[in-house]
Amino acid sequence: MLDPRGIYEVDEAAVARVLPAATHAQEGTSLRAVGPVLLHSVRGFVDAGTAGDLAVEHLLEEFEVTRLVTFDVDQLLDYRSKRVTMVFDADRWASYDEPFLAIDHVRDAEGTGFLLLHGIEPDLQWERVVAALRELVQRFDVSLVVGFHGIPMGIPHTRPLSVTAHATRRELIEDHTSWFGTVKVPGSLAALLELRLGESGHDALGFTVHVPHYLAQSPFPPAAVVALENVQRSTGLDLRVAALADASQEAVQEVERQMAESEEVTAVVRALEEQYDAFARSVGRTSLLADSAPIPTADELGAEFERFLAQQGGE
Repeated sequence: MLDPRGIYEVDEAAVARVLPAATHAQEGTSLRAVGPVLLHSVRGFVDAGTAGDLAVEHLLEEFEVTRLVTFDVDQLLDYRSKRVTMVFDADRWASYDEPFLAIDHVRDAEGTGFLLLHGIEPDLQWERVVAALRELVQRFDVSLVVGFHGIPMGIPHTRPLSVTAHATRRELIEDHTSWFGTVKVPGSLAALLELRLGESGHDALGFTVHVPHYLAQSPFPPAAVVALENVQRSTGLDLRVAALADASQEAVQEVERQMAESEEVTAVVRALEEQYDAFARSVGRTSLLADSAPIPTADELGAEFERFLAQQGGE
């Protein structure tokens, strides 16, 4: 593997300003560190309801942010498979949505500093990127690494959103219920990072918010709220989650309004409620899906709701 240091640059002046102790961290520092927490959510993998994106956007808007590390995305992206948006204005190219992957230093509502890895998920060199992140975790004496994103799930928006918690040590998530048995899923940089950190003795965990699959393609702020609430409980950070309350309420009200105009969607949601309640009565199951009443598949449900939303947008 090529040298991980060849794919990122550290702003040493910024590090000295916001993490003065970290600039002198030595190799061999205890892996049970007492330094800042590192949060991460990168675009490119599944993120139902844009839970991760909304949470990151909230953190960047609410708090003081300082860029510490910038990755060389030209080495990491396949531009032909992940085309970046450009704006053409009449007779010229006006702007370019430049992709990035970076680590920022952020201060929460109480002034406690933490790190935030965000941007676009690399297409290439995952092991090299993970090795680079492990170096930075050691360099900055990171105490805990926490990821978050959303996945589509057969649940109704009228019930509390649940999460799948996972960690390098069971003790980190002992208050959480395991919803699944053993499953094979497509890999992601976030998952590989957690795996490799665990293998090297670092504490890492993640929260995957279960988002109603008929809302998976649209921003759903309640999912970001659940993600950040779980991050707060696991880290002690104050992330001003209440600031998302209005957006969350508006999102739910809009869904309710659209439901009221469609008997088909209402029937689907009612079926999901019956299934959810059946599961809640038998928490011992190893799957989130109960086998009580038959309901439409995720594809059928998503197609029906998307058709309805498209009709609303055309009015």
